[in-house]
Amino acid sequence: QLKNAVLVKPIKGKSSRQVVYHPPTSATLKGAIQLGISYAVGNLSSKPDRDVLMQDFSVVESVFLPSEGSNLTPAHHYPDFRLKTYAPLAFRYFRELFGIKPDDYLYSICNEPLIELSNPGASSSWFYLTSDDEFIIKTVQHKEAEFLQKLLPGYYMNLNQNPRTLLPKFYGLYCIQCGGVTIRVVVMNNVLPRAMKMHYKYDLKGSSYKRRASRKERAKSSPTFKDLDFQEMHEGLHFDSDTYNALMNTLQRDCRVLESFKIMDYSLLLGIHVLDRKPLSRGSRCDSRKGQKVLYSTALESIQGNLKDPEPVADDDTLGGIPAKHKDESLLIFLGIIDILQSYRFIKKVEHSWKALVHDGDTVSVHRPSFYADRFLKFMGSTVFKKIHPLRGSSSKRKKGSLYAVKSASQEFLSTQKEEKKEEKKAQSMDNLDGNLYSSSIQPDLLPRTAVSFESTQNDEDGREKR
Repeated sequence: QLKNAVLVKPIKGKSSRQVVYHPPTSATLKGAIQLGISYAVGNLSSKPDRDVLMQDFSVVESVFLPSEGSNLTPAHHYPDFRLKTYAPLAFRYFRELFGIKPDDYLYSICNEPLIELSNPGASSSWFYLTSDDEFIIKTVQHKEAEFLQKLLPGYYMNLNQNPRTLLPKFYGLYCIQCGGVTIRVVVMNNVLPRAMKMHYKYDLKGSSYKRRASRKERAKSSPTFKDLDFQEMHEGLHFDSDTYNALMNTLQRDCRVLESFKIMDYSLLLGIHVLDRKPLSRGSRCDSRKGQKVLYSTALESIQGNLKDPEPVADDDTLGGIPAKHKDESLLIFLGIIDILQSYRFIKKVEHSWKALVHDGDTVSVHRPSFYADRFLKFMGSTVFKKIHPLRGSSSKRKKGSLYAVKSASQEFLSTQKEEKKEEKKAQSMDNLDGNLYSSSIQPDLLPRTAVSFESTQNDEDGREKR
């Protein structure tokens, strides 16, 4: 906790003397974040709209906000602090791309006190949630903030090509220096709405080494489980064919983007709401998400660009969850890729090397980016997400039927024709049907081979089960 921490800084050249900094309390820090963002967005409104230039991604604006105020800054009841705003014009563009108006952005962040959340991960980050459930504010380390700023040009290009993504949506990057403490925060989309109870939460990487929730985590009222826990507690989440393909195609595209930036060690944050259990009151749901401010912010909207017949934007009853099945239970799934500010630097290579000496290298979560992406996708596409098997074989499955099945069908047809026509032109009918039988039996081999996809792989499995 911030309020219990004391920072000790030695004075250069005088090791016996020390300056003791008393960092701000959590309430003070949250207030400074809100005030700082309010000032930064308000100051940006005076700058004209224009295209984002390459140099805009590296801009850092700094301003000092004394408690008594100044010609440029308002007076406030917090300790003096300095605010740094990273790439303000670029992040303004990102917010506009997702339909976030400046007034709505400020209202969400500054209207009510921020809600402090617990952190289930191994990082030392703190998380704050806005009262309307729209935005998450996460503290990041200096290296992560630096990496995000370097990532911005590529992130800009990717969002322009496809705003529907399960990757984190970044809306702002700020730095607060207060009471001898430097805190960097990033504003992101909220993946798991509080208004919808998550009966299960998972942080999934596709690895098995140390991928089980600790006793301390399990004891929480709303624990976050991991990969091995999922395999023990669930037999896979089942989707209809179109939804499964859209979801996996979105994940595949996002993972290739991360791989191209040498990013790894990311996770899939997965929330599961069981519809058959006691629902929340409609009033609490509607109030929490009243007037959604962000485009493509829900899981369903994020994959709808890949759906053949996308459904209308989700209403307040589903909050944008993706319909799924587990055994006889109906579910709503909420998900997003998190923790992407990890590049495969030397420290990660060293970490993997010593882990692989003791454990199977393929099970360790820290891998080279290409291997990590492939393993991540394989785990999600085969263990976590599955297709609902249709009751009857589809036309594509019939085309992939065995030669024996084709012959049997043709022979049945031959027998029926013989009974109807009796003995009339029996020899001629037999010759014609034999010719048709030969043509139909070789027809599947004339079909062109297609590239392997999640859909074709699943159909092949269905065909083997049927046989």
